[in-house]
Amino acid sequence: MRILFIGDICGRAGRLALSNRLGRLVDKHCVDLVVANGENAAAGFGLTIDVADELFGLGIDVLTSGNHIWDKREIFETLDREPRLLRPDNYPGDAPGRGAGIFHTPGGISVGVLNLEGRVFMNNIDCPFRSADRLLAEIQGKASVILVDFHAEATSEKMALGWYLDGRVSAIVGTHTHVQTADERVLPSGTAFISDVGMTGSRDGVIGMRRESVIEKFLTQRPARFEVAKNEPVLSAVVIDVDEETGRARRIERVLELIG
Repeated sequence: MRILFIGDICGRAGRLALSNRLGRLVDKHCVDLVVANGENAAAGFGLTIDVADELFGLGIDVLTSGNHIWDKREIFETLDREPRLLRPDNYPGDAPGRGAGIFHTPGGISVGVLNLEGRVFMNNIDCPFRSADRLLAEIQGKASVILVDFHAEATSEKMALGWYLDGRVSAIVGTHTHVQTADERVLPSGTAFISDVGMTGSRDGVIGMRRESVIEKFLTQRPARFEVAKNEPVLSAVVIDVDEETGRARRIERVLELIG
């Protein structure tokens, strides 16, 4: 079976890129399940109910997220009632929503999707390694194919979790930095890995934002209002080929589609 994982959708440019290319990619790669990180899909910060519905309507089966999922409070109730929308599992206490789910392809294959967030240079939340252990124990026997979205800043933390979960999950894909890395591979025990899938949005700015305001902030070290860039949309993703019987990955392939 094949999973298409789409990197962080950033604003309208990212949504337009999806609308333009998603169907073509699904057909080209014979994709069984589409997963995307949607935490920046609404104007570059957070997610709204309408935007989530739009993304599901385009053909995305599961939306994962990260630290920006909390930016728009209206999504909190949706996190509780929409099983296709995940938030990082390792937030402490009674955070809205869930960090994992079991999903089914049209062919009846069960796929576990886990969402975790890193701690290096990020929030001081619960341990993603121990959260992964707990989630895997909870879904044991329910799915052979398991995908992990690890939303994290530090490449070292992402690599460490990749090695920690090698042979226990089908794939671990990094999100958050909005820059696609070229280190994709299948680890020795059968787990596909990439440090960061990249961004689906405008490459005319700085990680999806208008470059002028970002440069201003670096120059002045004063707050600047960030706005989503609009031009030169790009779709960044990976296609993961998995043996549905064993859950071992056979191949991971980077996708980078320039729109227009």
